[in-house]
Amino acid sequence: MDGRTATNRIAALAAKGPDKRRFSRVDVNVLGRFMLENRREYPCQVVNMSPGGAAFISPVVGKIGERVIAYLDHIGRIEGKIVREIDGGFAMTVNASARKRDKLASVLTWLANKDELNLPEDRRFDRFVPKNPISKIILPDNREYACRIVDVSLSGAALKTDVRPALGTPITLGKMRARIVRHFEDGVAVEFATVQNQQLLENHISHVEEH
Repeated sequence: MDGRTATNRIAALAAKGPDKRRFSRVDVNVLGRFMLENRREYPCQVVNMSPGGAAFISPVVGKIGERVIAYLDHIGRIEGKIVREIDGGFAMTVNASARKRDKLASVLTWLANKDELNLPEDRRFDRFVPKNPISKIILPDNREYACRIVDVSLSGAALKTDVRPALGTPITLGKMRARIVRHFEDGVAVEFATVQNQQLLENHISHVEEH
């Protein structure tokens, strides 16, 4: 498939009319968490998004007009207000500067291409073996499994482990949020929620007991 398809869908994100829907939305599959005004955090999945708004599937729906702060895989922190309820969740505005919206448009272009081309993981970064390869996988139900990091990049890692969660399962590797993107003979490959520098990454993925 020509990767221009998704790019063209977002090429003119700012429409000329005064319409409320000033930005074209694209379908995405992005995991994250959000906080309502009661300061409690809840998991969520973004099903479509533009630089001006997003639709969330979530276990909890706030009130219309309520402020939301969300932390999303690949995208980072966004904030806005709930504008309407949808089936299984809600839609919110995204309050952002013109510069931040330009960055969001670039990320959404990459995410749309990534999903349409079914890319298993981002290969933009060199892979390396961490100094401490021993870590642990924590599943959504808090079960923990030991693992060995075969190699890692700033965007993902290959893990030797006895457990093989389903593709797309959100996990925690050490302190890093990630999700399963591939199975192989004696382990799994994961994609990190956010890209960090190498030093922070090594600190976060290794298994260090907290006191």
